[in-house]
Amino acid sequence: MLKKEWILYEDKDILVVYKPAGIAVQNARTSQMDLEHMLLNYLAEQTQGSRQIPYLGIIHRLDQPVEGILVFARTPAAAAELNRQMQSGKMDKRYLAVTEGVPGQTQGILVDYLKKEGRTNLSRVAAPEEREAKRAELSYHVLNSEDGEALVEIHLKTGRHHQIRVQMAHAGTPLAGDRKYGAGNTDAQLCLCAYKLQFQHPRTHKKMEFSVRPSNPHFKNLAV
Repeated sequence: MLKKEWILYEDKDILVVYKPAGIAVQNARTSQMDLEHMLLNYLAEQTQGSRQIPYLGIIHRLDQPVEGILVFARTPAAAAELNRQMQSGKMDKRYLAVTEGVPGQTQGILVDYLKKEGRTNLSRVAAPEEREAKRAELSYHVLNSEDGEALVEIHLKTGRHHQIRVQMAHAGTPLAGDRKYGAGNTDAQLCLCAYKLQFQHPRTHKKMEFSVRPSNPHFKNLAV
C-alpha cells in the first residue's frame, strides 16, 4: 500500500517519490505489489469517474533492496524530456553508501567495464574488449569513517546494472549488507540510498532538487 509520505512532489507533469528498500519499482512477483502499480492505483483514485487509464512513465529505476528518490512522468511529453535529460547527463543522481573497508583516497573516480550475466542477474568487471561489456564511471567522496567502515557519497556518471555495488566491491570496499557482491556482514540491510535528485522540470524548466535521509539505521553509525 502506497503511503502518502512517499510522495515528495506532484503536479500534472511529474511525480517525485521515495521508494523504501524491499519494494520493486516494476515487475514484482505476482504476490507482491510493485511501486509502479501502487502509483497507478494512486493516480486512478484521483481521477475517479474517468475511463482513461492513468499514464505513468518510468524514467529510472532502483534495485529492490535500494531505497531512495525516483521521478516518474505523468505525460508522454514529460517522459520524453526527462529521458533526454537522463541520456545527456543533465539529471544529477547522488547516493549515500556505507562501505566495508575505507577507500584509500578521500575522493576518486572509478572507471570499469561491466558485463551483465543474464542467467544469474549479476554483473561483473570485464575486459573492455569483451563482448557486451559497457563502460561504467562513478565518482566518490568519503564523508566519514569509523571502525573499518566509511560513509561515502557517490555520483553516478553512467547507469549500469548494479553499477555502484560492483565497482565498489571491485575496488575492495563492498557495500555493507551486500549479499551478492562480497560483503562480510550479510545480516545488515544493503546500505545504499539514492538520497539526492536534481533535474529540470520537463515543462517549466525550473530547477528541481530533492533529498531524503536514509531510513536504514546502519547509516546512523556514521552520520556526519
